[in-house]
Amino acid sequence: MVASEITPSAAGLRALSHPTRLRMLMLLRLEGPATATQLAQQLKLNTGATSYHLRQLAEHGFIEEDAERGDARDRWWKAAHQSTRMGMTSRPEEEAEDAEAYLQSVALMYTETLMQAVGERRFLPVSWQEASTTSDWHIRLTPARAEALLEAIEAVIAGYWDSEEPADSHEAADFVVNLNAFPRPGTVVLEGDDR
Repeated sequence: MVASEITPSAAGLRALSHPTRLRMLMLLRLEGPATATQLAQQLKLNTGATSYHLRQLAEHGFIEEDAERGDARDRWWKAAHQSTRMGMTSRPEEEAEDAEAYLQSVALMYTETLMQAVGERRFLPVSWQEASTTSDWHIRLTPARAEALLEAIEAVIAGYWDSEEPADSHEAADFVVNLNAFPRPGTVVLEGDDR
């Protein structure tokens, strides 16, 4: 199965930049369909606020009602796509603030997930400890070579979507791969900088 993805509009980015909505979307993607009540319990929110956030996500195409579940009283929601993709390409000035707010929320969520993983690491089976890393590499590249590197890494990751790994294997677990790639801050002359 190839992962489906959505590239948000400026309004979608604005809606998704709210950390609670980002967490809801992640839960629906990872754990499957849920009701507002179930999500409210998981996120420690009231159901009114949860329903509002779900409507915002639905309005922008991130989630949809799960017609196979529920009834008139209980609305079930599911993720409409498996991933959200937002390139780092500059956007028009009127969208730049929304894009930055979204990226800040994503960075916060990545950090929270990484901190949870670090806290659990020593309790994992050795096989999972050995299969995990928090490595980084600092490589001097041109923009064209950096883009080629990203494409190659993404191709490798995409190859694992069609994995022959049995989903019901007692050894299998959800595996997180965060790809953060950017010029080291302060090392590139910025547009409009007279240096």
